[in-house]
Formats: sequence, C-alpha cells, structure tokens
Amino acid sequence: MPAATTKTRPAAAAAQVAAAQVITLGAAAALDTAQVGGKGARLGEMLAAELPVPPAFCVTTAAFEQFMRTAAPRPPSGATPAAMRDLVLAAEIPEPLARAILEAYAELGRPRVAVRSSAVGEDSAAQSFAGQHDTLLDVAGDDALLQAVKACWASLWSERAAVYRDAAAPVQPMAVVVQRMVHADVAGVLFTADPVGREANRIIVEACWGLGEGLVAGRVASDFFALDDRTLDVLDERVRYKATKCVPTEPGQVGLAKVDATARNMPCLTAAQLAELGALARRVRDHYGAEQDIEWAVHDGAVHLLQTRPITTGPAPASTMRTPYLRPQPDAVQQGTLWSRMDIGEIFTGLMTPLGLSFAKYYQRHVHADCGTSVGVRDSGDVSLQMGYLQGHVYLNISYTAYLLGQCLPTRDQRHFTKRFASEEIDLSTYTNPFGRFPGGLRGLRSTLFWLAKTDGEMRRMTSRAESMATSRLYEFDRARRIDLRRMARAELSAELDRRLAYFHDMHVGYMPYYINAFGFYGLLTELCAKWLGDEGENLQNRIKTDMSSLRTVEGTRELWTLAQAAKERSGVMRIIRDTPIEKVADALRADDEGRVFWQNHVEPFLRENGTRGRQEMELSHPRWIDDPSYIFQMVRRYAEDGRPVDEILARGSRYSEQDARTALARLPRGKRVALERLIGMYSLCSQLRELTRMSMITSIWLVRNVVYEVGRRLLDEGVLHSLDEVAYLDFDAVRGYLGSRMPASEAFPRAAIDEARRTHQYHRRLPDPPLSLIGEYDPARQPRPAPDGCYLDGLAASPGRVVGRARVVEDLVWQADEFRSGEILVAEFTDASWTPLFAVAGGVVTDVGSMLSHSSIVAREFGVPSVVNTKYATRSIATGDLIAVDGDTGTVEILNERDAEKAEETQK
Repeated sequence: MPAATTKTRPAAAAAQVAAAQVITLGAAAALDTAQVGGKGARLGEMLAAELPVPPAFCVTTAAFEQFMRTAAPRPPSGATPAAMRDLVLAAEIPEPLARAILEAYAELGRPRVAVRSSAVGEDSAAQSFAGQHDTLLDVAGDDALLQAVKACWASLWSERAAVYRDAAAPVQPMAVVVQRMVHADVAGVLFTADPVGREANRIIVEACWGLGEGLVAGRVASDFFALDDRTLDVLDERVRYKATKCVPTEPGQVGLAKVDATARNMPCLTAAQLAELGALARRVRDHYGAEQDIEWAVHDGAVHLLQTRPITTGPAPASTMRTPYLRPQPDAVQQGTLWSRMDIGEIFTGLMTPLGLSFAKYYQRHVHADCGTSVGVRDSGDVSLQMGYLQGHVYLNISYTAYLLGQCLPTRDQRHFTKRFASEEIDLSTYTNPFGRFPGGLRGLRSTLFWLAKTDGEMRRMTSRAESMATSRLYEFDRARRIDLRRMARAELSAELDRRLAYFHDMHVGYMPYYINAFGFYGLLTELCAKWLGDEGENLQNRIKTDMSSLRTVEGTRELWTLAQAAKERSGVMRIIRDTPIEKVADALRADDEGRVFWQNHVEPFLRENGTRGRQEMELSHPRWIDDPSYIFQMVRRYAEDGRPVDEILARGSRYSEQDARTALARLPRGKRVALERLIGMYSLCSQLRELTRMSMITSIWLVRNVVYEVGRRLLDEGVLHSLDEVAYLDFDAVRGYLGSRMPASEAFPRAAIDEARRTHQYHRRLPDPPLSLIGEYDPARQPRPAPDGCYLDGLAASPGRVVGRARVVEDLVWQADEFRSGEILVAEFTDASWTPLFAVAGGVVTDVGSMLSHSSIVAREFGVPSVVNTKYATRSIATGDLIAVDGDTGTVEILNERDAEKAEETQK
C-alpha cells in the first residue's frame, strides 16, 4: 500500500470522528441530552416539531471531551477554577474538530450567530442553569466563532457555575449551541403559567424593544401582557415608557441605546403578534406536557423562539397583601389606619428593589424612632407600626405618626398633620384616628416639657449644627475616597459598615428637625394666609418670594453650568463629551491628556460637592453621580448648547410678579404682617438648612452603598451572583450578617432566596402603582382611572404661574437629559434633587407623584417654574410633543388641540 494512503487514513478517521461531534439540530426528532445538553436537546426537538426556531448546530459533549484530552491530558492537581479557565482559553481546538465546526458554520450560511452553552442536565424539570454559563451574542467570522466556543467551555469553571452545582462536584461535559443570531426588533420572555401570581389560565408575556437580554437583566423597561390561555384574549396589559433598549455593540457584547422617541410610549407588540405568541406557547406546552419558560424575538415581523425550559419553581406566594402592616392588627386599626407615601422623606419615592426595601426596614428599626426624638417626640412608641410596605412601595403610618406627634404642641391637634396627606383617593371628612389621642395628664405634661426643651435647643443651635453637619460630610467623603475597600478583610469591612451606619444614623437624625420645621412653618404660613387674607390668601404662600438663592441644590445647578462652560472653552474636551457614547465619556476624558487635566481641575471638585446625588436616594441599587457620571455629561452637553448666562437662568423666578402678594400683606394690621414676615423668614431659613444638611444625609447613604457593592463584587467573584445587577435582590440584613460572621457566601445568600426576590420584584413591576394615600386596606378594583379623553388633569398647584409649551416625557434621566430643550415642559413620574439641573431650562414641571413640600416643588418655586404635581396620570396621558397648558395656580394641566394651542400661545405672548 502506498505510504501516502497509509498516512491519510488517520486524518480521514479523525475528520470522520470530528464530523460526528458536530450535529445539525432538527435533523432528528430526539437527541440524547448527554450528547447535546439540555438546551441543545430542546432546540433540536422544537426544530424537528417545525416550530419557528432559528437554525442551529451543536458542538457535542464528545467534542468537548476530545478537546480537553488535548488541552489538559493531565489536569494540574488542585488547579483553581481561574487556572482551568485560562488553560481552556489558551488551548487550540484540534484541527479536525475546528474544521468540522467551521464546515457546519458554512452550511448555516456563515451568518452572525449566538453561541450558547448547553450543559448536561441544564434546563431540566429539576433545575435550570440559566445564567450560570456563558452566552456570546452577535459573533461573526471563523476565528471569533472558535474563540466563542472555547469561552462557553471555559465558563464551566466560572465561580458562579461551581457554586450553583456544588464546588466539590465533578465538572460535567458541556455542549455548545451555535444558532443564527436574531437581531430582534422586539424580544422578551413568555410563561405558559404565571410564575409568581396565582391566577389560573394565564399566559404571561413581557416584551421590550431590542434584545431580550436587557429585560432579563432588568436594565430596560418592558411591557407586560396577560393572555387567556384558552381564548388568547388580552386580559391585562401595562404599556410602560421605554427610553432604552439593548443592542449588539462589540462582537459578543451588548449595550444600551436609545429607543426612537416615537416608539417609547407604544406597545412593543401588536394584538396579532400577541395572539401568535400565545398560540406558539400552547404548542410548546402541549409538546412537552409541562409549563414552559420561553425566550422569543421578533425581527421584521417574524416571531422566533430562541429557547425553552420548564418552569422550575412553583408559583411564589403572590403579593396579595392589601395592608402595609407587617403583622396582623386589631380590625379597627387595620381597617382605619391612614397610610401615605406622598412625601415620605422624598427618598422612598417609587417602587423599590428587595435591597431597597430591606434597607428601609433597617432604617425603620434603627433610625426612624430617634428621628422622632430629635423633633421633640418623647415617647417613640412601637417602631414596627411607624412604617409599612405594599407592593414594593414604602408607606408612612400617618395615623400612628399623628398619634405620637400629639406630644408636640404644634401638632396637638392631629388635623394639622393629617390634612397634608389628603388626596382624591381618600375622604378625611369621616376619618377618626384608630389610635386615638396621645394621653394627657402627667404623661402629656412630661411630653410637652420635653418638646419645649428640644425646640428651644434646636432654635438656638440650628445654624451651627447645620454647618457642623456640612463639614462632616466633606470629611467623610474625602475619607471614603482614600479607603480601598477591596483590600479589607471581611471583619474589617464589617467594622467599616458599622462606622458608616452610625454616621447614617446621625445624619438622618440631624436632618429631621430641619425637614419637619420647614414643613411646619410652611403649613402655618398657608393656614394664616387663608385665615387672615381670605380669597386673597389662596395659594399666596407660593407667590411670596423668599431668598433661597443659597439653596444647596440651586448652587449645585450653578456649579454644573460652570462645569459646562469650562468644557466648552476646551475644544478637545468638548469634542470628547459631545461625540463619545455617554457611558464611555468618563474613561475617554481620563485617557486624554487635556481631558485628564479637565477632570482633575473641574470634574473632581464638582463631584466632591455634588457627586453623592442620585435618584430615589434610599434605593441602594441606584448609582450616584460619582458612581456613574453619565447624567452630568448629558447636562454638560445640554448647558453648553443653551448658551445663556447662568445668572439669567437662576434669576428667572423674578419674572413672576409678587406685587399682588406684597399688596395683600400690606393691608394687614402691623402685628399680623410682622408675624407673617417672620414666618416667611423662618420657613426660608429652615429650607436653606434643610438643603444644606440633606447633602450630608444622602452622602451617608452613598457611604453605606459603597460597602454593599463591595460585598456584591466579592459575591460575583465567588460565583454567588451572576452579575452586579443582582445586588438589587440581596437582603440588607443578610449583608450585615455575612460580614459579621464566617459563614460561606453561598449559605449567607442562598441562590433560591435571590431568585425568589427577583421574581417578587418583577411581579411588583407588573402591578399598577398602589395609591399615594389610603385608609385601611388597598382594593385594586377601587383604584381611580384617568378621564377617558385624557386631555385634562388635576393635581396640586406646587409653583405659581401659567405656561404653554411642548411636553417632554422623561423616564430615564441619564439617557434623556440631552434631549431636553429650553422651554419644554418636563413630564415625569416623580422628581427629586437629581432632576434639578433640568428645572433650570424647563418651561414647567408636571409629575404623577408629589406634594407641596416635596423637594421639586420648593426648587420649582425658587426657579419660578410653573409646576403641578400629584396628577397621577400625566406620564400616561401626555406624550412627548403634545402642546400642554400648565397652571401652577389652579393645579391643572390641559392637553391642547392645535386651535386652542394657537390661541393659548397668542395669549401667552
């Protein structure tokens, strides 16, 4: 036999073996999961059943074993997971196997592909490895494909995979699925049974623009639909404002991009697409005879199923609680309590994550009662009654708080406190406090004397104490920037958290008197204006211009404008800020010589003064400006484009004449006039000190957040978390317990508890917001609905003046700030301190949630921006581009048709 023939036989045999190790999915109705893994087997089954699954092939477990025999014939004894990953990634795939993979890729048409791990046992009815092993999206080209296959194999030795399966268990072979990439216009998940709720016969669909990875990770807003699984009728839907979507960026990676403005309020799916998804869901469920969790995508109108797995958990207990109480109460108390989230410290606004809720409960147990003591409440009562929780929202127990505040002279009459939380959802005319009145006698006398002593001390020391708090803030900020938490042992990190929690306690307790006193002086001013001036006094308290130019938030806006001008004067710096993707601006500046100098001389000082701001400040999962400066650079772009002098922006409030207010005051007898003027001065002073000390309070939250995220980074390294996004599903007490013990991370943070927290939070996101205020128990069926035509909204008149302008609905402050144009009317669910830079260029402000003394209302009055808050439905009734009239005197918002709009604009001129 010729020598050449002899030599070719082993090569031919190797090629034949390799070819058998790469299987085209769908060619056979049934595949061995030991050969193709759970995901590969199911995709093959769906393709064989002629379901609309993108074509795919599978690199089998036998190929993996052959690769490992070549890459590590004798695995290093005691090799760490990291060492094994590096070994796999560095090794070459044997040439026959590489050729077989690339031939299958060529038969697929060499498209862009998704490369997905498919471990043995994965996606079985007993367990799901979803998120444990790697998936690489939008891979293109031969070399990239081979590297992606190795990356999937290497993920067998990821820390998270080891923790999930049991670090001591042997590594099972892995198959890899290579599937044609669907560049989704819309994507999402579908459950053939509600995985969290308890209602039968429901198919649940969640959908977002772009790739579904954004929805799964909780990075983008999504629409929710519930279908009847018998008729496929839509039983319920929640169409949310969707500002961003996930898209492919670099090969194997995805990032965020803006959704086109015209699509943000639109449902992601049509009725026909929902019906098609529902019909496919039934087919998949019937095929497997079990409830399924299905990932899907739509591209160019065609629906594709990307993968399916059994729903591996039974329904979690639905959040059917209708009372915010944490434990059962006597019926009279449970049915008669007044609850509100209307203005609860302005830091608990909106839906909170499990981490945020657990931190709120820590605050309730360890801080809230001492805040009461700081304002003169001698008996702080039962702390478990003071706050409540409903569908992921934090409520203040107004009834119990009013009962306790009965110890203080100004609130001895509970109506002075409770009336501030009234809203259209409740009728206070027949309300009686189920806790009654605080006892009098000797107990009441002691409480009164305690309040007098506290108040006297506060009035004498309020200014110096505020300055001391402001000084401490900068000290703690600078100290935190110098400390490297990564280098601390667990016990050291525990001690550091305790130190920061003590500061958190002191700053909240120190802030509360300024907050309550500003609240009290404003309420008294409102009451006396109405009593002494009659009709002339209506809303007068909002028209009396107070000197609040030194508000910390207003000064922060000036500093941001100054930062924008400094950038504008440096063409290279401004080019980076303007042309670089917003999430990469900070790194680009620090990598550039001129940018680095700008960062050090201008950005760092700004961050020192303002960087701990952020939205929904008690929510630890939200980054602050110093953690993610993207919003700062959006506003730098915006202010640089505006071009107006900052003094002109900040002096805008002077346009609104206060002559009528001064004339009305002048008619009063001297004694009453002097009393009102003193009240105005005290309200102004307390508001300024409130803003000054508020920065200390929110800095203390940022300090705690840093430690929690350092724990999160360690849990990610150990494989307990799949990504840092999952920090949002941790329990704050578990974080403290973990740091203070030696227990393994996997015991302190069981995967089941993290998954359960995620499911519950996702369920809360689906539900309509509970009311701002309620008495007794919440009945979703009684929730008020917007007017059918949606063209007229009532709210609270927060800042005077009337303006007509184009609406700009802002859901994601970071991604939408640069879209805002001077004179537009800001429409948002709620605003807080982080939104203030937009107020400086806004023509008006309209929110779903808010109160007369919410931070945004105060700042709107200072800027002279007409504002209506607490409209409840503005973001659902108003679209970007609508011409609307905002009346900050009557508290009304009207969507104008073009004819009315022309008349209104003429009148305004």
